[in-house]
Amino acid sequence: MPGKIFRFWVIRFLCISIIFSVFFFSTNAWPKDPHELQTVQIFFENDLFGDTDKYYTNAVQITWLSNDLKQYKDDPRLPEWSIPIIHSIIQTIPFSSELKSIHNVGILLGQQIYTPSDIQATALLKSERPYAGFLYGGLALHSKTNTILDTLEIVLGVVGPAAKAELAQNSVHEIRDIPTAKGWNNQLHNEPAVRFSWQRKWRVHSIALFDILDYDLISHAGLALGNVKTSGNAGGEIRFGYNIPKDFGSDVIRAGAGVTAPVNSGSQQGQTPWGMHVFASSQVEGVIHDIFLDGNTWEKSHSVDKKNIVTDLSLGLAFNIDMFKITYRHLFRTKQFDNQKQGQMIGSLTLTLSF
Repeated sequence: MPGKIFRFWVIRFLCISIIFSVFFFSTNAWPKDPHELQTVQIFFENDLFGDTDKYYTNAVQITWLSNDLKQYKDDPRLPEWSIPIIHSIIQTIPFSSELKSIHNVGILLGQQIYTPSDIQATALLKSERPYAGFLYGGLALHSKTNTILDTLEIVLGVVGPAAKAELAQNSVHEIRDIPTAKGWNNQLHNEPAVRFSWQRKWRVHSIALFDILDYDLISHAGLALGNVKTSGNAGGEIRFGYNIPKDFGSDVIRAGAGVTAPVNSGSQQGQTPWGMHVFASSQVEGVIHDIFLDGNTWEKSHSVDKKNIVTDLSLGLAFNIDMFKITYRHLFRTKQFDNQKQGQMIGSLTLTLSF
């Protein structure tokens, strides 16, 4: 049964990819200068890539990123009253503020779904991860140079029945004639959700090999604060292939990393027709608070004893043709709570279009 859902979502994602790419390549008016590009990115993550249906079971996110800006106030979507606040914030945290820094404004919208391992049980499974949904929208501010990308993100949303996770999961199961999850009556209660996050990426090293192959190394570190999650993380990514995009690597859905910024000037994107690369990445996260394991903040709810250190290891493949990129990542995540029998395999598909 998990295989049926897996095929359904893969086919659905690929159909969306084809529609977007046909529209994109049928238009001859998109700008070629990277500074003029806007970017749309669609994430789909699901544990069915590991042939399971539990824990962090499904997530979707769509993000939009503005063209390059000399100043944040150049984006008409930001109200004037927000500009002084933005400047005061970025002056108090590590944020790229060089005169040559380029800025972007991003908007994101997503949903995440969490379940225990036995979704047919109707009773509360006290030793298992709670049922939970997270529906959110957010604003991301980017500042970048050729070697550094800083991201400041604020996300507002809701955890609980109002996140409509039960509807999303069981509607797909009904469409595919698969047994629905029976324990959603035990999910976390409704709670407003707030998350602030900061992340920095460094292009540590890059080199061209024989004028054919490219290699680069990108590291990152970040913090998240809020009732959704409070944590710190650090990690890196190695990429090797032909015509690697001069961006700041690939991402999964995580705080401060949901939007891939367009490339800077000097990039070969748009000048060479296609490229392909493989990548390997890792991340270590220290978790102080996680609402999806610790339970509701102000109300008594189901919770489990979480692990304070969680590690991600992943391998992936990306294909890009001009301003279109599709990325697949197979990720292994270590145990997140004490009674979890084993780590989790998660698959991530990402479609990126710059136009």
